[in-house]
Amino acid sequence: MNGLLIGRFQPFHLGHLEAFQFALSKVDKLWVGLGSSNKPTQKNNPFSAEERKEMILSSIDNSTKERISIYFIPDLDNHIKWIEKIDSIVPKFDLVFSNDELTKHLYSTISVQVTPIPFLKRDELSGTNIRNLIIGDQKWDDLVPEGTKNFLININAKERLKNL
Repeated sequence: MNGLLIGRFQPFHLGHLEAFQFALSKVDKLWVGLGSSNKPTQKNNPFSAEERKEMILSSIDNSTKERISIYFIPDLDNHIKWIEKIDSIVPKFDLVFSNDELTKHLYSTISVQVTPIPFLKRDELSGTNIRNLIIGDQKWDDLVPEGTKNFLININAKERLKNL
């Protein structure tokens, strides 16, 4: 069985890693959709789809890499066309992992099962919180996997985030 998990991963953090592990406990293969892949670099989307893919791949082990595939999912203004676009990009899947109400609704209308993902320390583990901690020179590196931490340091994410 195949599953789909879509996220922005801005940046990829320990909550996302936990979501991957949860989803992989339910499916054989996991299709990971990098949402907003067509958006320019901006305050709420400071990392490109390629950068987010690199963060993910540098943060997961080889056995996880063998079971996932990453796809770039653009934002569209029309929700029905968005679902159709996903279906044209991503191979067949049986299950969608999401806590997003709109995603749940859209997939329920086409009879695709949507499974909620247990949140891990949701108040701390959010991209917005982590970006704010980085900008504010506060401790953030324990909220992301080692690969993501190294990536963010190497690209000088603090400077990028401050400039956006």
